[in-house]
Amino acid sequence: MIKNPTSVATCYSKPPILIHLINKCKNMGELKQIQAQIITQGYFSPNQDATPLEVSKLVSFCAVSPYGNLAHAKAIFNQQRKNPSVELYNSLIRGLSLAKNPVEALSLYRKMLYCGLKPNNFTYPFVIKACTESSMLRNGIVVHTHVVKSGLEFDSYVQSSLIRLYASGRDLLGAKQLFDMCLETDLVSCNSMIDGYVKSGEMELAQAVFDKMVVRDTISWNTMINGYGILGRIEDAKKLFDEMPERNVRSWNSMLAGYDKYGDVENAFDMFSKMPYRDVVSWNAMLACYAHSGKSNEAVALFDEMKALGIKPTEATMVSLLSACGHLGALDQGLNLHSYIVDCEIDINSIVGTALVDMYAKCGSISCASKIFHSLESKDVLAWNTIITGMAMHGNTRDTTQLFQMMQKEGVAPNDITFVAVLSACRHAGMIEEGRRLLACMRSTYGIAPKVEHYGCVIDLLARAGQLDEAMELIGTMPMEPNASAWGALLGGCRIYGNAKVGENVGNRLINLQPHHSGRYILLSNIYAAAKRWDDARKVRNLMKGKGISKVPGVSVIELKGIIHRFVSGDWSHPESNKIYLKLREISTRLKSTSGYLPDTDQVLIDIEEEEKEHVLSVHSEKLAIAYGFLHLGPEDSIRIVKNLRVCRDCHDVTKLISRVYDREIIMRDRNRFHHFKDGGCSCLDFW
Repeated sequence: MIKNPTSVATCYSKPPILIHLINKCKNMGELKQIQAQIITQGYFSPNQDATPLEVSKLVSFCAVSPYGNLAHAKAIFNQQRKNPSVELYNSLIRGLSLAKNPVEALSLYRKMLYCGLKPNNFTYPFVIKACTESSMLRNGIVVHTHVVKSGLEFDSYVQSSLIRLYASGRDLLGAKQLFDMCLETDLVSCNSMIDGYVKSGEMELAQAVFDKMVVRDTISWNTMINGYGILGRIEDAKKLFDEMPERNVRSWNSMLAGYDKYGDVENAFDMFSKMPYRDVVSWNAMLACYAHSGKSNEAVALFDEMKALGIKPTEATMVSLLSACGHLGALDQGLNLHSYIVDCEIDINSIVGTALVDMYAKCGSISCASKIFHSLESKDVLAWNTIITGMAMHGNTRDTTQLFQMMQKEGVAPNDITFVAVLSACRHAGMIEEGRRLLACMRSTYGIAPKVEHYGCVIDLLARAGQLDEAMELIGTMPMEPNASAWGALLGGCRIYGNAKVGENVGNRLINLQPHHSGRYILLSNIYAAAKRWDDARKVRNLMKGKGISKVPGVSVIELKGIIHRFVSGDWSHPESNKIYLKLREISTRLKSTSGYLPDTDQVLIDIEEEEKEHVLSVHSEKLAIAYGFLHLGPEDSIRIVKNLRVCRDCHDVTKLISRVYDREIIMRDRNRFHHFKDGGCSCLDFW
């Protein structure tokens, strides 16, 4: 704050002193004191023909300085009774081009032209910047014509801004033509071209520009590293990172994002641990890497460390953590995060709100997901897709259909992901006719060309319903090459309905397509075993073993008081294993005595004695998790289980019986969908 402003007022009649004081301003308080003195000197007189330099300096400070106030700059500008000068327009246009809504800069530019003023080489770079930041390439092209008419097309600053405009607008040909016209390419122009090529995935062209640069800054290096990382070309990114003469935190963050894209969580954490300085983006990148790699416990632990260090989370932090909780099915942790978001007054906008919807849906609380969704003020297509997908996962077909219709009534156009969700709902409910209708109307009604994922949903629907011939016909008439998922859906149908003839053909095709996918070998082996073709089953297992391919173990998890407990079949690693197996035997005995339960040994597709088969079934991972839930949850509490593979028929039947005999709700998420067990029934209606 300026001390004793009255004592220096006499100096204000000298314009150089006024400008000097404005340049030395540290806050708006000081600026307003100077402005008050300028007014007393008559610099805001309505009789003036031109804008004094002092007024232009005031607007410039308010519009551009980090200590300024854009609204105050507009107010000063609007107080000018006669036409403001070009310099005054330039100051405000510059400030507006840097603001959150740069479109205003373009409106002010139009007003400037309407008033008959001639823009100069200080005007155009910021008007073009406003077009670039607002993704308004067409408006930028119009401004480009004005540049040519004014004879400023060879001004280096104007050229650089135009190159960035065209490159950001993905008009790389236009950007390249301008770039080649430059008499001398500067650093900004080269970086703009590199950025444009990177955003279009043209890394070889970006590398060619990068290699020709005489001088490079950290932006040049970081843009290249980030581009290679986005494409998963992590070795190329690491090579540049190692060659980089001087790194900043964005360089490290780009590498973290690259490792995330590549799925290399170990090297990501190694990079993270070596960082000389971390900003919140670094923490968010590592959290995202953990979440995307399924290492949800590590993500939560990292967040706790982040909080302990006093680092304020952003919405990106919360999105990654909510994703991690959803992956784990950790409802208690998700509830704690939701409370944290509310307590910290983090805005539950469309992004955070959608992440909450996704978390609650994946944790089995579809009612909470629905409440959050309907509370959102703004719902974009991602939010709609998330709730529709959630409803489909829970088998709520009617709600899925109603949301699909409501989405369109509210003016949100469905996209290809929406149709995957709606077709999945049809698949889970066995709605063959509706599935066929939706696939047929995608192109004709909605203008969306069906992709292999959409055909895959309908193939799966047909195969699960036993319509194997029609599923085969659909595979043969698809306009694109069927992928492994489509063939896998058909193979699953062959397993359900015991069609070894078709299954053998499809299974061998899949093994050729995905020679390292253990599930393909297991499913074909099971088809042979179900047909009592034990020699063929053993051959497939031996083939798998010879290639060094291991079966993915079935893992079931249950969350208690925020702690995740994992179980595998026949697991004795848990510290309470004795109690768990005792409870499991107690449950089995009661089911046999009250409901006549007999293990479905047909589900054990290995050539062993019947008694051994019963034992194998009795210790499946989901049964161990349920027993552990009985040990620690109250009689009114729902038991929530998450399994990484499809639940077998025997475990499904047992869980239905438990829900009736013990009057207990059990919510289980397997690889395909949710199962809500209650009163002896399941929400899937035994169709999964």
